[in-house]
Amino acid sequence: MKKIIYQILALIQISAFNACDDFLDKEPLSNLTPEQYLTTEANVASYATDMYNVLPVHGTYSWGQFEADNNTDNMTNISPSDIYAPGYWKVAQTGGAYSFNEIYRCNYFFDKTLTLFESGSIKGADINIRHYIGEVYFFRAFIYFDKLKAFGDFPVVKTTLPDNLEALTAASKRAPCNEVARFILSDLDKAIELMQDNPPAGGKNRLNKDCARLFKSRVALYEGTWLKYFKGTAFVPNGNGWQGKTKDYNANYAYPSGDIDREIDYFLTQAMNESKIVADKYATLVNNTGTFQNDPTDEANPYFNMFGATDMNPYQEILLWKRYDLGLKVVNSVSEFASKGNNGYGTTKSMIDAFVMADGKPIYASSEYPGDANLLTVTQGRDSRAFLFFKRPGDNNFHNDAGTHGVRVEPFPDITATTQSLKYTTGYALRKGLNFDGSMSTQNYSVVGCIIFRAVEAYLNYMEACYEKTGSIDGSADKYWKEIRRRAKINEDYNYTIGLTDMDKEAETDWGAYSGGQLVNATLFNIRRERRCELMAEGFRPMDVQRWRSMDQMISRPYHVLGINLWENVALPQFASLITEGQNVSPESFSKYLAPYHIFANNRVYNGYRWNMAHYLQPIAIQHFLITGGGDASASPLYQNPGWTLIANEGPKE
Repeated sequence: MKKIIYQILALIQISAFNACDDFLDKEPLSNLTPEQYLTTEANVASYATDMYNVLPVHGTYSWGQFEADNNTDNMTNISPSDIYAPGYWKVAQTGGAYSFNEIYRCNYFFDKTLTLFESGSIKGADINIRHYIGEVYFFRAFIYFDKLKAFGDFPVVKTTLPDNLEALTAASKRAPCNEVARFILSDLDKAIELMQDNPPAGGKNRLNKDCARLFKSRVALYEGTWLKYFKGTAFVPNGNGWQGKTKDYNANYAYPSGDIDREIDYFLTQAMNESKIVADKYATLVNNTGTFQNDPTDEANPYFNMFGATDMNPYQEILLWKRYDLGLKVVNSVSEFASKGNNGYGTTKSMIDAFVMADGKPIYASSEYPGDANLLTVTQGRDSRAFLFFKRPGDNNFHNDAGTHGVRVEPFPDITATTQSLKYTTGYALRKGLNFDGSMSTQNYSVVGCIIFRAVEAYLNYMEACYEKTGSIDGSADKYWKEIRRRAKINEDYNYTIGLTDMDKEAETDWGAYSGGQLVNATLFNIRRERRCELMAEGFRPMDVQRWRSMDQMISRPYHVLGINLWENVALPQFASLITEGQNVSPESFSKYLAPYHIFANNRVYNGYRWNMAHYLQPIAIQHFLITGGGDASASPLYQNPGWTLIANEGPKE
């Protein structure tokens, strides 16, 4: 309680300085209770504003949200993750993501505010107060979605709880994952009902109904596909080995829809309905000229510039974004790392191979594909998104002088550097988020905005949900898919690409070719490919390969992360003399492609990424079992996630 009061007092101070009336006329802060504080529109708005820190944003000393595809087949960092080294990821004794701090903040707000609102005790415009309450419903849904992705089954807690162990233990019962998802959707329904089409203030820096609709489609698509691809396993209610059955409160669980297939259909229908509303409303995507503005006299490309803009309001496709301000010292380092090696986050060969040729042919089916031995031509004749966003030596990163930490002219990639900020881990790097103003590449001078929601996701969500639900592409999905391809400057006939897709070749590097260890069909794969290419480096890939169950094949067949074609044509003139096999690059005898984790034999993934089914969800730390079990973990109402044990510092079962 003290923590919440301190947070509220901090908000009071902020709102006091922003208020129109005289600060001296206000009641002394020491005399205000939380109930008194939450009685004005301005203060309710301030509380909701403070919740915006749960959203993903760019940070300092990093490449911001563009790093969020790390540890997938899209992107990797200097050091590998324990998630791909079975036995290294272990059950923790304490801590972890199994926490309720942010949920408590939301529930406290509802407990105090809803009663006041219903009694008419909050001063201000009713429509605005409703909007801010709707925002907090959105944030609770957003927080719960993170819990759903991390743990699957999770306690649904709707109110603040007394400081009583018995009450807290009773509330710790885990709801099945689909019930958690349904709770999230119900909160988003309330957000949609309460929020306005345009927020009372803040424009696109503040949530609106369409953000909630888009996010609802994301959650519904996640759960629908999760249930589909994990059907029959311990990861879904009533599946083989589901631990929920071991607890009385879930022993007789029945799906609200009747069975898992109807439940899958329910979520996919929700995803289609909500995404269609947004996609049809934002029927025009930001224009892509297909060209990179290498010189200030060249034609500007709105699509490229959108990701590195300092003011994102003019881009109709963007629904919500975070603004940065140098004067207020609200800054990031995006411009610095977009002009260098992406802060050591290397883009993979698999990612660049996903982009088809402009005529729609996969690269292996085209006689026009120039190959990947030359970094200057590898994106030639390809999907324009590859040409725009993959860096090429010699291109201008800035149209003026670089700042203290930037690089104006893109060099050949320094794959030998040992400093993360300078190293090109795979040899490939992206310039998504690049702004041509070199002054912003001085460390922590970047004010590039952070996109949180953009409408094209609705197109992609609908396409996938439609095909997963019906097994076909309906008229709306056809329209959306063609619009995305048209913007990318590739042949809009996706069936042409599907007909030339060889799933055995795609399976060599693309995890999205698999679900449950089996190859998917070419149509579904190309829907996933489109999503991958359009949302590259925007943080969707970890969630997608998780819900598609796309890592099973690595249980028995290791996967090696690969980068540039290093040995076929060593086109790194600045660093050729520094390259030493087994010291800073992988041996030519292993692969002609740079394998960043196959350099030192003591690397835990030297022999490739391996998978354990348990890794699809996080383990719950042992302290939570001990607290709710009265010191006996087995007596707790909690149950551990599939494959994980109730022993601290122990890895998952094989």
